[in-house]
Amino acid sequence: MAALAGGRRAGRARRRRGKKEEDDEEQEGEGGPGIEAVLRRLREARDDLLSSGFWAASAGAVRAPLGSEPPARCVCYGLGRFGRCPIARYQLAFLLLLLDELRVPPARCALFDPAFSAWEAAALRALGLCLLPENEEGKHGIEGVTTLFYMVHCGKALYNNLLWSNWSPAALSKLVIIGNSFRGIEERLLSRILERDYSYIAKVLKGVEEVALPSHPRYLDTFNDTSVHWFPLDKLQELSPEVWDFVEEPMYQDCEDLEIIRKGEEATAKS
Repeated sequence: MAALAGGRRAGRARRRRGKKEEDDEEQEGEGGPGIEAVLRRLREARDDLLSSGFWAASAGAVRAPLGSEPPARCVCYGLGRFGRCPIARYQLAFLLLLLDELRVPPARCALFDPAFSAWEAAALRALGLCLLPENEEGKHGIEGVTTLFYMVHCGKALYNNLLWSNWSPAALSKLVIIGNSFRGIEERLLSRILERDYSYIAKVLKGVEEVALPSHPRYLDTFNDTSVHWFPLDKLQELSPEVWDFVEEPMYQDCEDLEIIRKGEEATAKS
């Protein structure tokens, strides 16, 4: 990750937003200064995660479900405006540390968020990362390859769509999801709403293992309610055969708060 090599000391990362950052944002439009500014802030965020101990405490939780088989690739949804939002910036810095830890080349990590600006997309490419060409709405099949999905604070429909796209024990057992706690979703939603609108989350609850990322006072808003999820093959095979028979694509006709941007609605995300 050459673009993030070096960097300033972690203490400098925790400065308040000031005139320098505002000036950087004024230059975000077409030229390079916006890209250089966001790469500098990412270096600061990375150093902060390392010095705080949060990354060291989190790395074990991420490695545990992978065992001796690291993911062959990574997909990231819903990162947000990391050039302007500190929470999104720290989430991206965490992802970059994660790729290094798991030895996933940046070129094998693809991202999508309809809110990305042109210069944010350019910054991601400068880091060697890839951009998905269209809004998949989370409907991404892994095609038999162990894949890590990084989906911090995403809408429930994205997780539900991802599960539907890989709805078999063989596929789900090769899936690792870092995102909103499935247990938390179960606790917060009425069971009839969960089963009606997010049926694939509801059906897989008995087949999933999850470990929460550690709590840290500095990152309560950044990684709150975030867990690592994986799907052991033996647990999936214990589910009723009827669980796997229903594979209808989720449509969300009755869902009042969908929490995702549908394909064709991307322009609204940039406004």
